[in-house]
Amino acid sequence: MTDAGYDEWLDALDGDGYYLTCEEGHGSLPPRRVCPHCGSPDLSKESLPESGTVETFTVVHVPAPSFAGEAPYATVIADFDGVRLTGILGSDAVDDVEIGSAVEAGAATNETTDSRMVRFSLR
Repeated sequence: MTDAGYDEWLDALDGDGYYLTCEEGHGSLPPRRVCPHCGSPDLSKESLPESGTVETFTVVHVPAPSFAGEAPYATVIADFDGVRLTGILGSDAVDDVEIGSAVEAGAATNETTDSRMVRFSLR
């Protein structure tokens, strides 16, 4: 089963990542039909910067069952020039992540559920 718009966006993260923007310059992530900030239906694709900055994170040692195969991992919110992404940073990097760390976004498969998700890597 695919999630129209979201799966296309995940595919793009591993190459030419993008976000949506309205005429007012509000950035958001697909799938969207209107800007979540101002309601404008006029959205265009903009290139997602290659790297973002960690704004906050939490390290998870006791995961929910759907993430059992990922632990320990960090749930990270990163800023990509005004567009925030939430994703997972793998166990190989949880000891090195800190606020302000540079990250790249890509798509990965959750080992437990076999579903796709955003996975960050430190730069």
